[in-house]
Amino acid sequence: MPPASSCDCPHLDCVGEITKEELIQKSHGQCQDCKVGGPNLWACLENGCAYVGCGESHADHSTVHSQETRHNLTVNLTTLRVWCYACGKEVFLERKLGPQSPHANSKTLPSQKDNSRAPGSPTSLRVPPNGACEDLDMETEEEDDLRARGLTGLKNIGNTCYMNAALQALSNCPPLTQFFLECGGLVRTDKKPALCKSYQKLVSDLWHKNRPSYVVPTNLFQGIKAINPMFRGYSQQDSQEFLRCLMDQLHEELKESLPEPYDQSNGVNDDTNEAEMLIPEQDEIQANREWQKEKNMINDLYPDMDKDVDTTTETTPIISSQGAIKVQSRTSVPMEGHIPKTSSSPPKAASGWPSLNPAHKKVATFSPPKNKRQKKYRSVISDVFDGTIVSSVQCLTCDRVSVTLENFQDISLPIPGKEDLAKLHSSTHQTSLVKAGSCGEAYAPQGWIAFVMEYIKSWFWGPVVTLQDCLAAFFARDELKGDNMYSCEKCKKLRNGVKFCKMQSLPEILCIHLKRFRHELMFSTKISTHVSFPLEGLDLQPFLAKDSSAQTTNYDLLSVICHHGTASSGHYIAYCRNDVNNLWYEFDDQSVTEVSESCVQNAEAYVLFYKKSNEDAVKERRRVSGLFNIMEPSLLQFYISRQWLNKFKTFAEPGPISNDDFLCSHGGVPPSKATLIDDLVVMLPQNVWDHLYSKYGGGPAVNHLYVCHTCQIEVEKLEKRRKSELDMFVRLNKAFQEEESPVVIYCISMQWFREWEGFVKGKDNDPPGPIDNSKIAVNKNNHLTLKQGADSGQISEETWNFLHSIYGGGPLVTVRPNISHQEAESSQSEEKIEVETRSV
Repeated sequence: MPPASSCDCPHLDCVGEITKEELIQKSHGQCQDCKVGGPNLWACLENGCAYVGCGESHADHSTVHSQETRHNLTVNLTTLRVWCYACGKEVFLERKLGPQSPHANSKTLPSQKDNSRAPGSPTSLRVPPNGACEDLDMETEEEDDLRARGLTGLKNIGNTCYMNAALQALSNCPPLTQFFLECGGLVRTDKKPALCKSYQKLVSDLWHKNRPSYVVPTNLFQGIKAINPMFRGYSQQDSQEFLRCLMDQLHEELKESLPEPYDQSNGVNDDTNEAEMLIPEQDEIQANREWQKEKNMINDLYPDMDKDVDTTTETTPIISSQGAIKVQSRTSVPMEGHIPKTSSSPPKAASGWPSLNPAHKKVATFSPPKNKRQKKYRSVISDVFDGTIVSSVQCLTCDRVSVTLENFQDISLPIPGKEDLAKLHSSTHQTSLVKAGSCGEAYAPQGWIAFVMEYIKSWFWGPVVTLQDCLAAFFARDELKGDNMYSCEKCKKLRNGVKFCKMQSLPEILCIHLKRFRHELMFSTKISTHVSFPLEGLDLQPFLAKDSSAQTTNYDLLSVICHHGTASSGHYIAYCRNDVNNLWYEFDDQSVTEVSESCVQNAEAYVLFYKKSNEDAVKERRRVSGLFNIMEPSLLQFYISRQWLNKFKTFAEPGPISNDDFLCSHGGVPPSKATLIDDLVVMLPQNVWDHLYSKYGGGPAVNHLYVCHTCQIEVEKLEKRRKSELDMFVRLNKAFQEEESPVVIYCISMQWFREWEGFVKGKDNDPPGPIDNSKIAVNKNNHLTLKQGADSGQISEETWNFLHSIYGGGPLVTVRPNISHQEAESSQSEEKIEVETRSV
């Protein structure tokens, strides 16, 4: 092994020649002193020395050997990382071990490689064709096993093992990691604390080809603490709650509004919240047609009953027999310490369960405009983790059935006990599940003999619980009675009911949280039951809705977060499958060690990440790589979204080609994206485009990039409007401040005013809806007055008339300074508007 190196270690001259085969042979050996086997064996690299010793997890004979012989360099036979005892640090060798020539690893995530591109001018956009082949060349037979990336530890900076385990598990999700590595130009945000930038830097460090021994995630930790006070200090926290907080913030910083045509055709994959599921009276017939299959399913279960199916959202909290909310949206109430699931809909567009107005069809008098509410958002987080669950609840008194469609980004599964397992496996319960279209098929292949054998084993070794059992318990039919009675909108009372739910669409990566912790008022407990889970072939077909269009239902395990200890104290680690060499590794803070598959399967799983498995997608990538090698002369070059190309490389189902992320509705490039065009597109030859388009559809086809003139005019008009409104407000407000004793003062909602201020300052591209003063007004004796303590500001009559003439809305709320009991409140509110507008 040549001693050439990129570091400044002076001891590399002592390294002898060694081949890859010799290291592999040594990794199967034992410590020459204590005879312990691997993993975590170290081989001495001194010229002529063949010593192999154990590491710190045993007697650390490798260190003793170095101290006695002054042999400074040693290599870990599991991770092949080289350590110098004299320098006290990891060193890197420029050339690979062994005499063979190095090969570029096409599966390894490349770093930014487009720095040579010159950005296009505002009117003429050009993207050089370099890099396209590399972007698509993903599948080769030759892999660089000796320098597998992603095997970098994370330093514990004060009880942060919960964070380190979560970050390593996310880092080994290829669709998300490749986005941050290959689409780095798309990671842009003006929102604080710019957590997406910190996460991008962390991922780049973890997957760098000259990886350090560990990385200190200080910046990301500081950003998380700024978002959520729960993570401040140095106490142990929940790894799953950290995941939810991190992914929610990444989505908020990276989300983009969906173009309207795509939004309307998104079907069941659209994010659905309470405000968006309220169906107007004129749409009821169409809605009932869309849910006819759901009605048929109910009729199959209860053939003798006439059904009154309501297709509006049922937002009453439905508690399962295990005491957990089965489906949660972004606004749902957390149960058992579980952070509400995130979705790709804006948080301000939803309302919580407790305060829901029961009149589904009634529209508030002063609500935001419809297009403001129905705006849809997407991000790489929602693309990768979003799935959809459809749930049906029937009132057993009036037979009304309500259907709810909700997005999820993880599912929290109960761990069934002995009695629950007996019910799940029983023939009567199995029959009801099959009728309900739920999960009876999960147990169809299992006979009574196998079940009895497992039940006998459970008396000696505890209950045998599988991940399939947990899924079956989650999707099992629930009887809603007693404390969990159903609030029927038709009966206007609490009634006994029945609920069952199914998956309508499946996410690319399925995040499963096992509910091991139960938090009571005075204490917390942990369920330590071992849950067995498959490394490959998790089948979700039994839990799909009958009308689901999902094609791929099999999942393979990517990573698992484990918790060792009790509810009050413990330690988190992660087991992850490396996407480069397909081996499993244990990530324990700074330590990274190869482990066997049996070690992973015996782990006490807490959070699991599964990825869709589709062999056809792998074959398709190889086919496209082969088309590049043909080098067929092409008269036309096509541009394709870099973001969609990343999906093609990493998703089992990338979906139709979507070039909307760099095109406007007129077919050109929006002015705001003209200078970023190199980060948004990749150029393809005609034969590759033809193949992808015939296979996946979508588009539109783009041969020429140009800045949209129509959008440019709209931008200029919008800027003029902003300046006009801002200047007029400043002038009117200045005159109002100089007025000594106004006869009447008009009140305005500060929530609406902040939205308007964000628009005129250019922070928000969309103007606010109608003025909404409904939250600051209270009706007293048929007269609207200002609510005490309301978040409001004071403006003059001229200012009100100016804003109202543009945006409309209301209601009109005024205060008169000559009324003594309102003087103090009026002055405080006037100070609010002054503070908000002083910067303007």
